[in-house]
Amino acid sequence: MGSVRVAIVGVGNCASSLVQGVEFYKDAAPETRVPGLMHVQFGEYHVG
Repeated sequence: MGSVRVAIVGVGNCASSLVQGVEFYKDAAPETRVPGLMHVQFGEYHVG
């Protein structure tokens, strides 16, 4: 399946924390509990 492409416009703490969170949790196992996320894997899509 293809990837989901996301663009962030603007800078600030919220945008920075989103980018840092995606990078930090990109290798998380699907059964891992991640604060702030309901599911690490959603269908065929995974964080990162």
